[in-house]
Amino acid sequence: MPKARKQQVSLDDTRHYHCISRCVRRSFLCGRDQYSGKSYEHRRQWVEDRLLSLAKVFAIEVAAYAVMSNHTHLVLYVNVELAKDWDDVEVVSRWHQLFSGNSLTKRFADEEQRDSMESWELDIVKIQAELYRTRLMDISWFMRTLNEYIARKANKEDECTGRFWEGRFRSQALLDEQALLACMAYVDLNPVRSGMAKKPEESKHTSIRRRIQSAKVGKQPALLKSFTSSGGKDDALPCHLNDYLDLVDMTARVMVEGKGHMDDCTPSLLQRLNVEADCWLELTQGFEYQFSHYAGRVDSLKRCGDANQMQRVRGTAAAKRLLG
Repeated sequence: MPKARKQQVSLDDTRHYHCISRCVRRSFLCGRDQYSGKSYEHRRQWVEDRLLSLAKVFAIEVAAYAVMSNHTHLVLYVNVELAKDWDDVEVVSRWHQLFSGNSLTKRFADEEQRDSMESWELDIVKIQAELYRTRLMDISWFMRTLNEYIARKANKEDECTGRFWEGRFRSQALLDEQALLACMAYVDLNPVRSGMAKKPEESKHTSIRRRIQSAKVGKQPALLKSFTSSGGKDDALPCHLNDYLDLVDMTARVMVEGKGHMDDCTPSLLQRLNVEADCWLELTQGFEYQFSHYAGRVDSLKRCGDANQMQRVRGTAAAKRLLG
């Protein structure tokens, strides 16, 4: 029996989630239709642009993404503290960038009209702002705002109606840093694994390409969640960018050359994560299929299961075999 979305996404368990959306039609979401010969490649840019624009509005940061031919992979982080720091004016302003709001919130957004509002009107707006704040740090609302926009735009281009996506997105809770980094690498290497690119830096419409381009000039992408750095944020990704890029590069080389295993120069990041090289390769070639709704080490899965009063958490066998 499927788990309710509210049970799959619990910020008490983790702030990091892997989200997958798949296209329902025979013709590709963004590739070339082998029957008609028509190319839909431009739609990949639609997805990437919309995704990064939403990251500016929501209290949700993008850690990794890959826009494939008929599906998308995202690794998202819910920044609860950021949303709580917004005042009501900020919340309403952000909401109005995506939705129309109502007559009271429109007046509240206008500084001159706000000063003339009655106290009871301000009370109603305050309640509405809290609802907006909750939605702006809700992964379901984020994915809805992304996928619905793309579906409408694609339907208009195709001059048709009906469902564009297979259904609601699938999500996996990433419970610890081992699961998080393995999932990010899995997402970043999707184009390499599928043969769409030979190198990570050549894989278009992915976070890894954007990170590599920024790293060449000594920076991290402003629209992506940053890796740990001296004087960086406390909630940054749990390793240094160079370590992650080295690990992804070596993993990609193994995939392309078909070696089946890593050489003796295993990156130090794997050693710190306490993950065997062969297990890492297996994780980065099929992460979403190794785990169900929750992904992490055995102790993380047990802790999550106890907190949610679950008798059994699926994925324990894979966690024991692959993550130690």
